Amino acid sequence: MVYPKIPLAQSIIQICLAKGIKNIVISPGSRNAPLTIGFVSNPEFNCYSIADERCAAFFALGIAQQIQKPVVVVCTSGSALLNYYPAFAEAFYSQIPLIVISADRPQSKIDIGDGQTIRQENVFKNHSLYNANLTEEVSVENDLKINKAIHKAFYKKGPVHINAPFEEPLYQTVSKLDVDVTISAFNKKNHKISIDEIIEFTNIWNKSKKKLILVGENRPNEIDSDIIDFFAKDESVVVMTETTSNLYHPTFLNNIDTIITPFTKKEFKNFQPDILVTFGGMVVSKRIKAFLRQYKPRHHWHIDTLRAYDTYGVLTQHFKINPNPFFKQFLPFTIPIRSNYFSTFDKISALREKKHQEYLAKIPFSDFKAFEKIIPSLPENSMLHLSNSSAIRYAQLFDINPTIQVFCNRGTSGIDGSTSTAIGSAVANDKPTVLIAGDIGFLYDSNALWNEYTPKNFKIILINNGGGGIFRILPGHEETPVFNKFFETSHCLTAEQLAKMYGFEYSIASNEASLASSLEALYAQNEKPSILEVFTPTLENDKILLEYFRELV
Repeated sequence: MVYPKIPLAQSIIQICLAKGIKNIVISPGSRNAPLTIGFVSNPEFNCYSIADERCAAFFALGIAQQIQKPVVVVCTSGSALLNYYPAFAEAFYSQIPLIVISADRPQSKIDIGDGQTIRQENVFKNHSLYNANLTEEVSVENDLKINKAIHKAFYKKGPVHINAPFEEPLYQTVSKLDVDVTISAFNKKNHKISIDEIIEFTNIWNKSKKKLILVGENRPNEIDSDIIDFFAKDESVVVMTETTSNLYHPTFLNNIDTIITPFTKKEFKNFQPDILVTFGGMVVSKRIKAFLRQYKPRHHWHIDTLRAYDTYGVLTQHFKINPNPFFKQFLPFTIPIRSNYFSTFDKISALREKKHQEYLAKIPFSDFKAFEKIIPSLPENSMLHLSNSSAIRYAQLFDINPTIQVFCNRGTSGIDGSTSTAIGSAVANDKPTVLIAGDIGFLYDSNALWNEYTPKNFKIILINNGGGGIFRILPGHEETPVFNKFFETSHCLTAEQLAKMYGFEYSIASNEASLASSLEALYAQNEKPSILEVFTPTLENDKILLEYFRELV
């Protein structure tokens, strides 16, 4: 085995090895050569080469999202590092462990006019859990910083930055290690709630007739079935779940916008909860957020070991514990109370479902109709990734098979890395993976296809409506050249040549019949990754969606 000659690179690699880091995503460059040599030469590491730094970071994010362990992404000096920032911010808000290791020039070369240099130290400071600014010489202090960065990524669930200055020559190797690294041990804290807390808060729970549980982005199989069944049987509890919650029960209300958008003021007031219990990550639905900000619950409890965002302006308690152990401790102390809270909204849900089906039966081919056909077609036991903007919002309007795992980059809700994240996730997960993406998000991240790791059974369903359709359903839309160019980003591009260039199978659909046959062919073909491009009418989609909410009453 060969090692980089530079001792600092040896230290970084050996500490990563000792801490159990396995996956390394490398953005090719020169200044990071010592790290690249060390990682690639060691068979303990799974190394990936992704040329575009923005794609590389989201690819790493996708792997980390699946394995729930830190993934390292390595780049050269200069502006390369800045291209990691979108994924870095996403990792911060989605609580995904990501370790950025950037090669740098020595401090003496910064701001003197030397090439490919920027001020790299603390460049992610607003979104980094920890910044390890290393010095050129090997030291215990350097080792402790590297240890601390890895520990933070592991246990605080987020991104960290290790900045390592290297002086030339960069490519020299040795056959023996020259360093003896310091490995520090860290203890993960076990979070518990006290019996006094349980008594205090179950007293509130047992007196409340209206309890709303709202579940945001959540990992699959996170909540035990006995807890799910408990809430399903409690007539004072309404559980609302998002598509990304990966939490299912026939009694749970999973089409939030469909249910609450037509509410009258009286209905909103009746639905106002005494207690709001939240867990999981970001919530997509703007309507539920607007409702809870206006009709505030008396109590809002958030359950999470790390963070509690005061999303609705009324947070009263943060339980620093995972939901499963929390409910296992808490629920045995609860007492049933008579209530019509669930039954009232179960009836409303049934009415909305009837109106939903009636409306879909009469609309022409459109984004909405395409999703009606696509969502039920998804293979059982597969993984679904959704791009942001229109795709995730349309998906929220449909039931998804409970065997399907659903993911979306909702930390920052950006369109910039959905495809890269989905491919990284597919690499780390054996399940067949489908990405449903809008045209603007897909084109924006088209370099995601530039890699040699995309699984053969990876599939993209691309909804091409000729622009950013989300802007047509927002207030202020006018059919003008300014809107079309600067908001919607109107275009006449397709994915056909991209598919050909990157070796993807390519097919199209533009009506219900061709979509049905194309979906069948898409799932049957697994010899190479595939793109199914679905063309929908630009000028009709927004009208059809907006009319849907008007006809739900």
